[in-house]
Amino acid sequence: MKNSPYLVALYLAIILAGLLFALPNVLPASVLERWPSVLPDKPLALGLDLRGGSHLVLEVDGSDLRRERVRTLAEDARRLLREKDIPWRSVQTNERGLSISLRSAEQQGAAVDLLRTLSNPVGAARQDLAVTRADNGGVEVTLTDEGLLQSMGRAVEQSLEVIRQRVDQVGVSEPTIQRVGADRILVQLPGLQDPAQLRALLGSTAKMSFHLLGDASSPDGVRTLQDSEGNSYSVRNSVALSGDRLTDASAGFDQQTREPIVNFRFDRTGVREFAAITEANLGRPFAIVLDGKVLSAPVIREPITGGSGQISGNFTVQEAGTLSALLRAGALPAKLTVIEERSVGADLGSDVIQKGVYAGIAAFVLVFLFMFVLYGGWGLVANVALALNVGLTIAGMSALGATLTLPGIAGIILGIGLAVDANVLINERIREETLKGKSALLAIDAGFKRAYATVMDSNLTALIATLLLFWFGSGPVRGFAITMALGILISMFTAVSVVKVMMLSIARRRRLKTIEIKPLFGFRPVPDGTQFKFMKARFAGLALTLLLVLGSVALLFKPGLNFGIDFRGGIQMEVAASTPEDLSRYRARLDGLGLGEVSLQTMGDEGRLLVRVERQPGGETAQTAAVDKLKAAVLEVDPQASFDRTEVVGPKVSGELAQAGVIAVILATLAMLIYIWVRFEWPFAVGAILTLALDVVLTLGVFAISGLDFSLTAIAALLTLVGYSVNDKVVVYDRMRENLRSLRKRPLREVIDLSINQTLTRSLYTSVTAFLAVLPLAVWGGSAVASFAIPMAFGIAIAATSSVFIAAPILLFLGDWRVKRGHAMFAPDADEAAAPVPQRQGA
Repeated sequence: MKNSPYLVALYLAIILAGLLFALPNVLPASVLERWPSVLPDKPLALGLDLRGGSHLVLEVDGSDLRRERVRTLAEDARRLLREKDIPWRSVQTNERGLSISLRSAEQQGAAVDLLRTLSNPVGAARQDLAVTRADNGGVEVTLTDEGLLQSMGRAVEQSLEVIRQRVDQVGVSEPTIQRVGADRILVQLPGLQDPAQLRALLGSTAKMSFHLLGDASSPDGVRTLQDSEGNSYSVRNSVALSGDRLTDASAGFDQQTREPIVNFRFDRTGVREFAAITEANLGRPFAIVLDGKVLSAPVIREPITGGSGQISGNFTVQEAGTLSALLRAGALPAKLTVIEERSVGADLGSDVIQKGVYAGIAAFVLVFLFMFVLYGGWGLVANVALALNVGLTIAGMSALGATLTLPGIAGIILGIGLAVDANVLINERIREETLKGKSALLAIDAGFKRAYATVMDSNLTALIATLLLFWFGSGPVRGFAITMALGILISMFTAVSVVKVMMLSIARRRRLKTIEIKPLFGFRPVPDGTQFKFMKARFAGLALTLLLVLGSVALLFKPGLNFGIDFRGGIQMEVAASTPEDLSRYRARLDGLGLGEVSLQTMGDEGRLLVRVERQPGGETAQTAAVDKLKAAVLEVDPQASFDRTEVVGPKVSGELAQAGVIAVILATLAMLIYIWVRFEWPFAVGAILTLALDVVLTLGVFAISGLDFSLTAIAALLTLVGYSVNDKVVVYDRMRENLRSLRKRPLREVIDLSINQTLTRSLYTSVTAFLAVLPLAVWGGSAVASFAIPMAFGIAIAATSSVFIAAPILLFLGDWRVKRGHAMFAPDADEAAAPVPQRQGA
């Protein structure tokens, strides 16, 4: 058994490349400035919650919103009057509506009835338009106050989603986007952003339309617009084709001039309308207008039936990229004005991040020591692989330009758990082969081969789910998925490939006859050959589980989950401190007020703080009381502090974002169900998914009974738990599948008990390791990460016990039901049936 030198060279090259990408994250900026340009020099980008970034407050332009509403109203009025053959002299617009002069006063009543169809209800008995008779025989159409207020609310909500899509289009990861008050939007983006690009990205309405050019005789009138070079164009008021019909836009280069351009494509209806317009107007100029400015006005040379085109306008590469992002995300309903721009500190607060760093170091040390104690010198080999796993995950994120956030850290922690699990599986399999009397090299080779299928099944199940979370999710769900996917792929490389090369090299160099994998102090927590009758307790286990699940469901109704600022919104207060901010002092005082989740951020270098607390139960009186409490507590910490502004903020998680996350989780669950069904059998798949659902419900019960804030951090905890729980079930099921193939004449209950006993060591070791990874965060991480660490600690225990007392009994019931109907529990495999399976303790 010899390592291929080419394979070893390839592994070393991968590790070296990874270390080069990870190195900029630990080098000081002064060294990176002198770093050779051929080497990677970009450190890992940190998210808003870990680093801070740019803070902007945008205000919806009410006058622009009214003008746009009046403009579309005028177009609709002309269209309706034309369709019903009611002639008019003029349709004049004003600040609040229209004044329509009819050619015949006799048709005034018909015109009023017709135009009232343009009105929409506001509330129970109000309308957004008031349509009345004018003294001159015409019609007055006026926007009502209720209608304007409704339009403003809708504009802000629509703008939230458009901004979110625009930010996603340019690759900014996990921003904070919230409604503030009636007409403002708060946007926080991680890192230092280009202010000019931000204003262009967020402030532009990106309302694109296509117009024919005309003159004073055009029936719908004309307006004079200019392009970037000052050239004037007489553009017809009517829109020939709206930019709403665009389905895609991308930056590119003109094949002849090599200048930056923007390519666009229409939807099916747009393709048809664009072809009809170009066919009917050959030889005429066709203006492409964006936000009242002509981008270009090419002459139609031939009918364009393919539904695509390009925009050229002396763009820079960055301008072309920004414009394509704007067009893909869609138009804003009204112009947004940047009224405030500054930098902010980390969303979690520097004090929490410092605690988190210390807790993370402590967690790694605990896991390191635990593996060393369990496996002695061979545990050090596993620890080297573990360190490589973390380093290569960071390197992969740096190479991809990903952003590390708290949900991303959760993904890394899960990756560590999967890597440790793979090492435990392999070490226990090697112990089994050694107990059969095999030599060191043969035991290592056979141990890796027998563990490989289990490692692949558990990791691929999690990887399939992760890919769907990334594809359909957004925001923190996608951030979690990126780090988790990298961690899974890298753990399969480090825990399987690298560790095998290291163990074979050590065995050959030391010329080991046999390999002894034993604890450092000779004591094994679980002795070999245990014969616990777990299935005898199946009814008690299921009954207790049912009781806990019913209790958790009841707790979800009352008192329910304590949704934090991320989901409910709350109160935002801007504080001007008289001394440099000590966030730990403020946090210690504010956490004791009983107002729920408290978020603290520094703002710029002016000694300013941004304080947020979740919305309080009750009406405005409760919110006012909470503000008074906050002010009093802040003044206790800093008597000279002043309060610049107090506002109501909306949730970070919008309806569309939440919907995308739910869809992603459902699809990921279905994908895991299908994979387990294909790789095992349907009873295994049903057992795994039912148990997974129960694990999540029980963990939600922990949130409900403890009153912990349910925020985006909690979502990260639940996603981590799902990945860990599925991995645990697959590992246990894999041993059951193996034993069912080789021990076909044994009763199903005995095979299940045997399999659980054989995987007991692995289950205990992996659960303890995962628990040690989150224990320091739960103890020292502070309140800001409590909603991640504490539920994770409970969730690990829930997942480990549910594999034995829920998943296994479900499999037993379904298997017995299937056997009674004359079906085999699992199709035998000739090779595996011939291989004896030891009844010793292992993984």
